[in-house]
Amino acid sequence: MAAPEPPAEEAATAPKRPLIMRYAARSDVGRVRAKNDDSAYVGRHLAVVADGMGGHAGGDVASAATVLDMIHLDRDDYDAETGEADTVLADEIQTANSLLSELVHINPKLAGMGTTVTALLLAGGRLHFAHIGDSRAYRLRNGEFEQVSVDHTFVQRLIDEGRLRPEEAETHPHKNVLMRVLGDVDASPELDLDVLEVQPGERWLLCSDGLNYVAGHVVERTVRETKSLRECADTLVELTLEAGAPDNVTVVMVDIAEQTPDDVSTAAVEVIPTPVAEPAPQPPAVSAAPSAPGSGSVFAAKAPDAAGVPGKPPEGSGEGHKEPQPSTDPHLGEHLSAEVLREELSTRPHELVGAAASAAASGSIPSIAGRTVARRAATVLTHKADQDKDEPEEFKPPVRRRRWLTASIAAAIVAVLGIGLWLGYAWTQTRYYVGEYDQRVAIFNGVSQRLGPIPLSTLETVTDIRMSDLPEFSQQRVRQTVPARDLYDAQRIVKNLERTGTTAPADECLPPSPTATPSASASPRSSASAGAAGTKSPSPTPSPTPTYCEGDK
Repeated sequence: MAAPEPPAEEAATAPKRPLIMRYAARSDVGRVRAKNDDSAYVGRHLAVVADGMGGHAGGDVASAATVLDMIHLDRDDYDAETGEADTVLADEIQTANSLLSELVHINPKLAGMGTTVTALLLAGGRLHFAHIGDSRAYRLRNGEFEQVSVDHTFVQRLIDEGRLRPEEAETHPHKNVLMRVLGDVDASPELDLDVLEVQPGERWLLCSDGLNYVAGHVVERTVRETKSLRECADTLVELTLEAGAPDNVTVVMVDIAEQTPDDVSTAAVEVIPTPVAEPAPQPPAVSAAPSAPGSGSVFAAKAPDAAGVPGKPPEGSGEGHKEPQPSTDPHLGEHLSAEVLREELSTRPHELVGAAASAAASGSIPSIAGRTVARRAATVLTHKADQDKDEPEEFKPPVRRRRWLTASIAAAIVAVLGIGLWLGYAWTQTRYYVGEYDQRVAIFNGVSQRLGPIPLSTLETVTDIRMSDLPEFSQQRVRQTVPARDLYDAQRIVKNLERTGTTAPADECLPPSPTATPSASASPRSSASAGAAGTKSPSPTPSPTPTYCEGDK
């Protein structure tokens, strides 16, 4: 017998239960790649997919570092009065971008790495959305299945401008060129951000672009007709494998549902295995080198101690009560990072897959950002307590002396900046470039930039070569300015323009067909392949500024 329905008035006045995510995730290396550059995390309030790029050296590092830096957002205690949840997702992605730059600074071999990010944060009864790159977010709501994200690719820009039909995108030679990604080039990348109203019963699919090898109508039918989230994620990955899976594929399925008493009492899911014990370990430094093909792990494993916990002495060794000493353990921060991460993950239900799961399991956490819990913990344990203890009050300098010291330092900084600016300006006057003046080719002394209202170049000479007499691509090249090492080099470039209509052969990087040429209004984040963070094809494109090249992705 069915339970009686509650009175309408009682149902109307009953408080709404909080919304949570029910989820499933799966990631696969595919049938062609040697390692998995994808990472994903999903819990009750956060879902994020990252697809790393930058060749075999750094794609896995970029995606894992980004995802692991964001997992602490998976909570529901954001301050509604201050609107904390409205900005925290974008702020954390920008912080992850800074982390990638710092990782490249420490290890230059990672230069050019980058990652896409597509994320959902459920907070305050609303869904906060952030996206950059070509991973995708789909929503099934009230029977309507739609792609919420917009691909930040070169072909999508051509489609938006009406220069390419959508059905031609899959065969376009530059279909994998990304215009926007996280990486070590742009200090403040442009994100797509939105705050969406959400209701129970919505279903979301987040995925890397490896799922693009499955037809769109097949993906939609699978999401609509498969009730089980786990079965749906597995089916989509299996369909990708059947289609050849030339790329890594990662799928995150999310259902928005009202929280129940069972959800409140559910224990955390253990998905990060404890490292296997090894005899007499010597913990190596964190490495971003890829593992052997097929191993599934993309970071060099940090050797744990006999107790299976990094940084903790084995039982019975007689050292169980000693404090960690930074002078004898140079990897203390790394150990703490792994310990704090595992402890944080064990406090709530979640799934972590791909390169991020391999990094967390091995303990090689590519996380050095000062905002992370691990970094704060390491700083407190190794520095702050000793400094507070070793600096008695009587030895602190008087306030007046501090003021003189501050003034002296400020004066020295101003002097250094002044000298630096003068030297910089003097250097610019040793440079030359070829540009346009009064619709003619001209040689300029200096550089083409300006320092506020002050130009850093002067007109050296105007040639008889009209801009209209040059081929279109050479006109564009000259308008963007052609740098020269000295006056002789500038004159050589002018000679080449006069004789052949082109600059030196080494300066040119042209696509084989006009369809591959981006418009002059392309985003300043585009380039041909100059070690930036995001091309999925080695073919260069003649943009006025760098296009991110993804290397062998």
